[in-house]
Formats: sequence, C-alpha cells, structure tokens
Amino acid sequence: MEGAAAAAAIRHRTVEANGISIHVAEAGGEGGAAAAVLFLHGFPELWYSWRHQMEHLAARGFRCLAPDLRGYGDTDAPPEIESYSAFHVVGDLVALLDALGLAKVFVVGHDWGAIIAWYMCLFRPDRVTALVNTSVAFMRHVFIRSGADAVKTTDHFHKAYGPSYYICRFQAGKPESEESPPLPLPAWLTEEDVDYFAAAFERTGFTGGINYYRNMDRNWEMAAPWADTKVQVPTKFIVGDGDLTYHYAGIQDYLHKGGLKAEVPLLEDVVVIPGAGHFIQQERAEEVSDLIYNFITKFTPQPN
Repeated sequence: MEGAAAAAAIRHRTVEANGISIHVAEAGGEGGAAAAVLFLHGFPELWYSWRHQMEHLAARGFRCLAPDLRGYGDTDAPPEIESYSAFHVVGDLVALLDALGLAKVFVVGHDWGAIIAWYMCLFRPDRVTALVNTSVAFMRHVFIRSGADAVKTTDHFHKAYGPSYYICRFQAGKPESEESPPLPLPAWLTEEDVDYFAAAFERTGFTGGINYYRNMDRNWEMAAPWADTKVQVPTKFIVGDGDLTYHYAGIQDYLHKGGLKAEVPLLEDVVVIPGAGHFIQQERAEEVSDLIYNFITKFTPQPN
C-alpha cells in the first residue's frame, strides 16, 4: 500500500490530554490486547512519516499509534514559544498513554521525535518497554546541562558550525517565513506524499515545529536534575551513513567505540544503513520496518 491507500487504512481520533487536543493516527490492535508502538515524528514531518512502519507492524499484530506532536498537523499549537519544551511534549505523550489506558509502550522516534524519545526514556522509563531510535543519538552534552564546563546547546552548535547553521538561525527572526527553491523529488517520495505534507503545513505553518528548536537551551537547563542519569531502556539505534547527524564531529567514534553504550547500557546495537540519508524510515521503509519488528518482538510474549 502506498500514499493515500495506506493512509486510508489508518484510523484517526482526537484525544484530549495534557490540556491540548492531540490528533492520533492508529492502525492494528483492534482486538485490544495487542502490544502498542508509539511513533514520534520529526521536523518538518507528521504522523504520516510513519505510514510504512504502521502498515508493516499492524499487519503483524501490533497496535500502532502515531500522534501529530504539539504544533503539528491536527494537534493543537499553543502560541507561546515556551510551551514547546521537551517537558511539555513528554507530558503530552504520558497523558496520551493515560487517556488510552496504556501502561507501557514501545517507542520509535526519528529526528526531533528521537530527541523527545530520549527525554521520555530519561524522565519516564516506567512507561517504555523498549526503544528504537533513528538519526539522532543520545548526546548528553547537547541535551542536558551537566558538569562544570557545560556549554549551552545553541552555543555548542554556533561554535561547531557557525551562525548560519539552521539550528542557530532558528533561534531568532522568522525563519519559518523564508522561501526555499523546489527540488526534484527522491525516488522514495511521491507527489502524493508531498501534497499531504504541503496541505498540512499550508494550514499550520512551521512555527510550532521551529519552536522545538527555540527550546533547546531551555530543555538543556531544565534537564539538569538528570545530569548523571543513564537511559535504562532496551534500545536499538539506526542511522543512515549519509545522514548529517552521522557526520557530527566525533560522533562515529562515540557510536561505535562504546560512548553511546556507556550512556545507554541496554543498547543492543547500532545499525548503519549504507546509502541512506536523514529521512530513513521513508527512504528505507522495508528495512527499517523489519529492524523495528525484529527488535521489539524480543520483548513481546510469543504464542505457544
């Protein structure tokens, strides 16, 4: 199933949680006893970014839940910048699970969704059975103020990449109003897919999503109580070798020589997909879906 056909097979609902209305796309799990998987999208994306994985896992007996995060799609977009901290977004997710009667879920994240997933596993590991994160690794110095020589998140990126780096540019002004030239579509993205995303962002704009970046320093500061906390959740990490995040200074040594494992003791492995870029769950949909399925089934009771 592709594009609108896959989207048409997905149920939609609005859930009141944490003081906002959250749009949730859902597939599978009609019987009520299925293990649930919570998918967290990145920027500038929507629940729709997970359409392939939702179809794949729903067909294999899982209940798939993919919310539009606050500020995106059909979920409420509070006007205040400070309403987009990681604490607000994790609060949304915990309240969503409460509203749906789910004690624990598998979490799958990408891009900003991966960052939120890391924070969720730090703040509320009791709600997460296991984690599959993609593209953005856990980076304590970027996510959490810790140590006497701690450097504020935006200062870190400014020093590393200069003021024109997108994270730095997003901090001030109105970058959401800037126009960008149209580019040819990659093979994994159809005109139909672009139309779906475009219609949503024409309605909402990009301010909600950019406000996540404008809270990076706030997140870093407020997460200080977790300065020494490890991510104590069984984890698999997936990244494409063409992803910008795989080429941060020192990141490959960190990923492959024990650095990430030290921060995430229950890390099973790091999977690098050759030739894949940033939007990995769409670029390599079947491969990523299989990796997710093969990992989370280790924590799912199997029939006798």
